[in-house]
Amino acid sequence: MRTLASTLSLVALLAVNVHAGDNELTQTEKEDGWQLLFNGQDLTGWKCNNGEPIQTKVEDGALVPHKSGGYIIIHEKQFGDFVLSCDVRFEDPSCNSGIFFRVEDPVNCVNTGFEVQVMAGDKTGKHEMGAIYDLVATTKNAGKPTGEWNRVVIRCEGPNILVTVNGEEVSRMNCDEFAEPGLCPDGAKHKFKLDGKPRAVCDFARKGYLGFQDHGHKVWYKNVKVLEL
Repeated sequence: MRTLASTLSLVALLAVNVHAGDNELTQTEKEDGWQLLFNGQDLTGWKCNNGEPIQTKVEDGALVPHKSGGYIIIHEKQFGDFVLSCDVRFEDPSCNSGIFFRVEDPVNCVNTGFEVQVMAGDKTGKHEMGAIYDLVATTKNAGKPTGEWNRVVIRCEGPNILVTVNGEEVSRMNCDEFAEPGLCPDGAKHKFKLDGKPRAVCDFARKGYLGFQDHGHKVWYKNVKVLEL
């Protein structure tokens, strides 16, 4: 017969396997192949997109892109097909930041990669919380009130990109449908250019860097995890 002590030990072990603290992987995540990109203690593996060291320090177990010295802070490793999960919080009701991914050229990250918008407010659109910036509008605003943590999950598989905010799908796209330079499938113009010429989004690199934007507001990012597909 199992003793009370052994039963409690088993329950405790199961709890550890299911739940993890900030900036840690659960046992299940480890077994499934998730990678923890930020250890919550220092900036190992991270730098500014201009190649310089990040000037800001880890704060309360979170990355802080604001005043980092670059336009975005990026991880040293590139990813192609993956699921990215991270938590983000901001206190300014006019906050504007972004999660960049598949960035081909870090120096020109704005035009050679995708951005999921991080934005305060309760609106929907191509520049609101969870939008695939300037390309796909959100179907709903699933962001939490300013000051609370939001979980953003981005899934990239081939041409397909899916974004969820706090467990709710808010935007998705098929890059192959964006075949006209400078235009979205609905005929609306987008901002992406290279050497002054409009780009076709279907030609974007399917592998690149990921990172977080400094757009003039203080934002905190933690629990940055990736599962390569």
